[in-house]
Amino acid sequence: MPTEFELRKRNAQFADKARAGKKPTKSSRQEVLAKRNPLGLWALGVILFVVVGG
Repeated sequence: MPTEFELRKRNAQFADKARAGKKPTKSSRQEVLAKRNPLGLWALGVILFVVVGG
């Protein structure tokens, strides 16, 4: 459990970022994965398909 000092520090950082117009929160893992190019995943699938002998 974070201490009161740590909470205040994080809240201050959040407020500073919000005032500066930056995005104060991190993107969720789903959002990051949705933005990624699916070509790498397709290539991996094709390679596995060939290796396994589909």
